[in-house]
Amino acid sequence: MLHLMKPKKLKRGDKVATVSLSWGGAGDPRIRWRYEQGKERLKNVFGLDVVDMPHTLKNPEFVYNHPEARAEDLMQAFADPSVKAMISCIGGNDSIRMLPYIDFDVIRDHPKIYTGYSDSTVTHFMCLKSGLSSFYGLSVLNDLAENVAMPEYTVQAAKKVLFETQEIGAVAVSPVWTGQRLEWAAGNKDAARKFEKNTGYELLQGHGTARGRLIGGCLDVIEMIKGTPLFPDICSFDRSILFLETSEECPPPWFVEDFLRGFGIMGIIGKLNGIIFGKPYQLRYYDEYKEMIRKTLKEFGRDDLPVLYNASFGHNEPKCLIPYGALAEINCEKPGFSILESGVV
Repeated sequence: MLHLMKPKKLKRGDKVATVSLSWGGAGDPRIRWRYEQGKERLKNVFGLDVVDMPHTLKNPEFVYNHPEARAEDLMQAFADPSVKAMISCIGGNDSIRMLPYIDFDVIRDHPKIYTGYSDSTVTHFMCLKSGLSSFYGLSVLNDLAENVAMPEYTVQAAKKVLFETQEIGAVAVSPVWTGQRLEWAAGNKDAARKFEKNTGYELLQGHGTARGRLIGGCLDVIEMIKGTPLFPDICSFDRSILFLETSEECPPPWFVEDFLRGFGIMGIIGKLNGIIFGKPYQLRYYDEYKEMIRKTLKEFGRDDLPVLYNASFGHNEPKCLIPYGALAEINCEKPGFSILESGVV
């Protein structure tokens, strides 16, 4: 069962570092405006002092070719007592190459906030291995740099989870959502994406309420982590609530089926108290995923397992933040999701 350290809360005036741990898009001159826009939101919306790490804005080719430099930025940010949090610039697909250069003692000895999603699942599992709770969601180039303005749902989620020490409480589905893709061209800077009315949580199966500590991330990335030294001990899943979402690559339903079947054979499905799935990107395979989830859980005798679907985290906008290791509850009777403690101290 997970027992993770909570980092200290943020307050206005705190210094936070941006890090490029996967794709080096922040250093691409064509979308540098996007990075600066996200950075300004950290200052103007949250009152934070933002610093770039030495390699944050290096060109994408350099970032790709030097996973050791990415890891160096992360280790330096954790070790620097003036830095109170790290915000991932964006995901990608090769954070895992940092693994040989990570000093887990540095993370363990300097617990602080880290946020990101998608390929940042790798960095979250590094924090997990170090005994630190990190926060799934919120990156610079996506959420913080949203065209025109940040969605209020994301702003309020970040303030509640990262700046306040009281119980997070009910995590509602965002009333609106978008998966629309607009090219990150300077000409689109003032073009608002189209947000649509959202639907609420959908209960796929289960009864009553279920409690457990949160563990999970991007399903595609977790599949890549399997079999590496970074994958958690199976006991980390004891009585947990697994949260999962799929990437913008929209993996086909058979991939989700194979992933869950693998978790079943590993003994993980039998240990869970519940599962929460984020809304699939652009609603791709929305119904097909549901069919595969029910089918695969039934194969392992878990057609009783509470499963909540359509949550507001993942590759659509806006999104909430999910603290790893926090005690959470799924309510099956009035479908909902609550986090029963604070994310920070």
